[in-house]
Amino acid sequence: MPEGVTVTLLGNSVSVVGPRGELSRDLPPVITVRQEGGQVLVERPTDSAPHRSLHGLTRTLVANMVTGVTTGYRKELELQGVGYRASLQGGDLQLALGYSHPIRMTPPEGIKIEVPEPTRVMVLGNDKQLVGQTAARIRATRKPEPYKGKGVRYRGEVVRRKAGKSGKGAKT
Repeated sequence: MPEGVTVTLLGNSVSVVGPRGELSRDLPPVITVRQEGGQVLVERPTDSAPHRSLHGLTRTLVANMVTGVTTGYRKELELQGVGYRASLQGGDLQLALGYSHPIRMTPPEGIKIEVPEPTRVMVLGNDKQLVGQTAARIRATRKPEPYKGKGVRYRGEVVRRKAGKSGKGAKT
């Protein structure tokens, strides 16, 4: 456990408190979690496949909570297309993505959205699952299309391009 992080175990729920806030989650009842010294130990009752998978899931969930309250998580999105842009209006994200109307999204509790430039959106938060889900909801408003590559994509995401009807731009 890093400095300044405390883990509280109560039944099958775990609560992690750190410098960036607090996260809590219910864990599978078959898996036992205990604290020993400066470590959190996750143990499974048998070596069967379901118990092994729950063991790995539980260990990763607790590790993600610890990382979330110490450093946090970030997902970056890029907007590509003529006239595609993002802006913050109050605490809401407003997207202009080629539709007849702007799309307004209110971030869930615990999520912060930043727009450093009009074609970049950053989703920040402590809960890894919530950060990823919010970024996926933003991307789903206009997924990247394969012909011109326009749309909302994760930073660094590679979109496979298609040649189109007449074979324009196809590699020969």
